[in-house]
Amino acid sequence: MDEFARAVEDGLKLSKRLVLPGGLPPPRPPSGMDRTVSAAAAAGPDPRLLPTAPMAYAVVTDPGAVDTPDVPSYQPYVYGRLDPPAMIPLQMKEVDLAVDCALDAAHVTLRARWWLHCITRSRECDVRLVVPMGEQGSILGAEVTIGRRSCNTQVIEVGDHTAENRVNIESGGLLKPQLFFLTISQVEGGADIYATFRWSQKLLYDNGCFSVNIPFRFPYFVNPLPKVFMKREKIQLTVNSGFSKEVLLQGTSHLLKVEKGRQGDKLSFMHEAVVENWSSKDFNFLYSVYSADLSGAVLVQPATLRDYDDRDMFCIFLLPGSGNRKVFRKAVVFIIDTSGSMQGKPLDNVKHAVSTALSELAQEDYFNIITFNDELHSFSSCLEQVNEKTIASVTDWMNSNFVAEGGTDIMHPLSEAMALLSSVHDALPQIYLITDGSVDDEHNICQTVKTEITNRGYKSPRISTFGLGLHCNHYFLRMLASIGKGHYDAALETASIESRTLKWFGRASSTIVTNISIDDIKHLDDFEVDSEYIPDISAKSPLCVSGKYHGKFPDTVIVKGYLADMKEISIELKVQHLKEIPLDKVLTTQQINLLTSKAWLSADRQLERKVIKLSIQNGVPSEYTEMVLLETYLDKVDATQKVKQKLKGKKGPDEPRIPLYGLKLGFGDKDATRENLITGFGDVRPAEKSVILKKASGCCSRLADCFCCMCCIKACNRMNDQCAIVMAQVCAALSCLGCYECCAEVCCGGSES
Repeated sequence: MDEFARAVEDGLKLSKRLVLPGGLPPPRPPSGMDRTVSAAAAAGPDPRLLPTAPMAYAVVTDPGAVDTPDVPSYQPYVYGRLDPPAMIPLQMKEVDLAVDCALDAAHVTLRARWWLHCITRSRECDVRLVVPMGEQGSILGAEVTIGRRSCNTQVIEVGDHTAENRVNIESGGLLKPQLFFLTISQVEGGADIYATFRWSQKLLYDNGCFSVNIPFRFPYFVNPLPKVFMKREKIQLTVNSGFSKEVLLQGTSHLLKVEKGRQGDKLSFMHEAVVENWSSKDFNFLYSVYSADLSGAVLVQPATLRDYDDRDMFCIFLLPGSGNRKVFRKAVVFIIDTSGSMQGKPLDNVKHAVSTALSELAQEDYFNIITFNDELHSFSSCLEQVNEKTIASVTDWMNSNFVAEGGTDIMHPLSEAMALLSSVHDALPQIYLITDGSVDDEHNICQTVKTEITNRGYKSPRISTFGLGLHCNHYFLRMLASIGKGHYDAALETASIESRTLKWFGRASSTIVTNISIDDIKHLDDFEVDSEYIPDISAKSPLCVSGKYHGKFPDTVIVKGYLADMKEISIELKVQHLKEIPLDKVLTTQQINLLTSKAWLSADRQLERKVIKLSIQNGVPSEYTEMVLLETYLDKVDATQKVKQKLKGKKGPDEPRIPLYGLKLGFGDKDATRENLITGFGDVRPAEKSVILKKASGCCSRLADCFCCMCCIKACNRMNDQCAIVMAQVCAALSCLGCYECCAEVCCGGSES
């Protein structure tokens, strides 16, 4: 993302050339901020230039095109081209945010209008739209309208020949996790860009409160001048708990009015105003569902004609409540991957997270740590009781033994951990597996663990899994956690490893009810749960179990389980037939992930077809489908316009669908794991810049100093006499060394001359 911030920084410098209507300059930063930005720029790209709200950028390769669309500023002409391009943030005219919260998910629709204020009307440039999403954000679709052009996303089956085989990562997809973008080509200066984005994200749950957080901090430079445009901001929010419990407002970042009054378990809010400046803070809303103890409901929804399955859908939704239920005493074993690919920040962050997790264990708990690569190392030969002495000792041990080297072997340490926990009787056995790799025997691991857990019955250890980066098989880890009645999570960026690991451990280690079973379903003709087993109830997260059924549910269902004192508990849940909550939409992402994990384990083509139908039906990309960008025209184009489009290089209504980049996790990369590659994180996209220079310097390493000069030329985007001399010397040296191909690529941009 450094390249992104640097491009925006260059774009802001270019925008100083603009003179807006009325002879006014572009908006200036708040008092004191310009000095702060200058100081930060001296140390590198300013991270504050990364998008913290929906943004649009003009992608400028020709600085001569930068000017106000209607009134020329008569600035001196700038020669040359920008490589990499600069990105000028576009001014926004209006924004409309709609948030629907139901159960443990939020569906967000954002509409915005920008204008290409920095390119003269006689010129064109690409426009890049970037949308940051919230917790576990998953894009559902996008539509962009510019004049008569309409670009929209569509989910199609992989292997659909109407899509291009080659993925252009500049066209759209994920810049990084939770940061979606689209690039619209050849937009005329002064055009209005209307965009709609839809995505789903998880609600955060903490201490009985749900919260939704949406990036909504607009920088000062997207504010049009108030004398030129009236800025209208609109926010709509709907909260539906899903069952007959009162919704209590706990806090909000923006002033909201109740729109249609309180309707029991449903609340609707509205904010609409003409504002001087766009929002400078994220949109945050907190609410709780009144519940003194464990409570919930069974939500059912009949199948529709377009469903992938003709059975009806159900969801068992349980809240842990605000009552202080006792958490189970624990016997935990951490299994930590210390293979060579974990070196550096990944292993350091894991070590810090495990240290913090150990400090949160109670004095009556037991623990051990196993590290694995090609070999296995244990802190102790048995489980140790938590106390100040053992915690200090294990901290020293981690400092000495958390060394990244060797390969990856998961089965051996997993078997060792299960053997360590086999004799535990007075505590809940738990295994926490953290890895960044994929191994050959993943199917065998799942089957072996499943057999072991079946044989041990209710005393079997809970297995929670955590994946680091993109090289591990996240569907294997999800399935292993499902088999082990544990929790799965992942960190796709190094910066999020520690925080996400601690949240994952907090959920998995706060068990208050185990061995969940459902009564009163014998009369149903068919009853299938999406997950492998029903997981335990945690004090730090709601339980959401979905599935399909045939038959008729009774009016109430009894859910049973066991508390920390091993007393049985029965929870009566009312069966509710939903009308206002689209259960299929709310649960789509969860169902796709679970069904994909099952399909991976069983290699069942029928399950894969179910995932494909569910994915296309709801517009959610999966491993067996892909999201593509399709451009159409809103009306017929006459012959004259067709000629103009052809002369400008535009494609007509039959433009192919372009696959979007980075929306799939994949099923792991065993080759990368074997080679201990450490680039499986989404922090930096694959290098595309300076490829020619790297290739040339690989041929002729003696010219490294010369290439530094050439990098300066690229960065400055201009060439003076001294630069020209250096370029000539480099080309001469390359040709003397016999590197004619390198010389051609460096000096002629790869052209045959």
